[in-house]
Amino acid sequence: MPDIKVVDMAGKEVGVMALADSVFAVEVNKAVLHAAVRVYLMNQRQGTQSALTRTEVSGGGKKPWRQKGTGRARQGSTRSPQWTHGGVVFAPKPRDYRLSLTKNTKKTALASALTAKFEAGEIIVVDDIKLDTYKTAEMVKMLKALGCEKQVTVTYKDAETKKIFDETHQRTCKKRTATVAEKALVVLPEVNAFVVKSCANIEGVTTTLSTTINVYEVLNAEKVVMTRAAVEKLQEVYA
Repeated sequence: MPDIKVVDMAGKEVGVMALADSVFAVEVNKAVLHAAVRVYLMNQRQGTQSALTRTEVSGGGKKPWRQKGTGRARQGSTRSPQWTHGGVVFAPKPRDYRLSLTKNTKKTALASALTAKFEAGEIIVVDDIKLDTYKTAEMVKMLKALGCEKQVTVTYKDAETKKIFDETHQRTCKKRTATVAEKALVVLPEVNAFVVKSCANIEGVTTTLSTTINVYEVLNAEKVVMTRAAVEKLQEVYA
């Protein structure tokens, strides 16, 4: 069983936790990961797009002009696609894009995603996240202490780009390297309104529950921050 260190909100190590092999130490199946991500993205589509075909637009009951003798191209209806306000060729219509996976495939995909993150050192286990009020600054402080930041190289094409970057990140960056927040996924064992609301205003940070976590969220995050209780609950369900 692989071990991972457990830290507090200040980033100090407070212990070690054993992880289940069946969740955090499986063989990464890239094909299953691809299928899981594809299904997730397809299921986000509403499928409500629609356009009018030539049978649905108004007008066109009369032939615009006689077939021959005018010198113009022959036309049969103003509903034809080449006319302004004409119908759309192969117009999109409402449809259901939903796909599904079997239970075993979902389980394999999630275990593969968590294993890949663990092997990359991108999973952080926190002993507990305690907030007694809605405080975004506390979550920002915690994420910074946990190392959820990265150095990026910024190339300014012009002064206006630099100005926009400085205003966005509230700092003056005279150098080409800057520290920016990473995309983080905070996994909780149960709904905690203080934590959820405190993370809502932080760009790139999302929250989820150990019972509703999905492959896309795990792979999309650069760091996965999980509480000890969330890991235990996750292993209880998927181990």
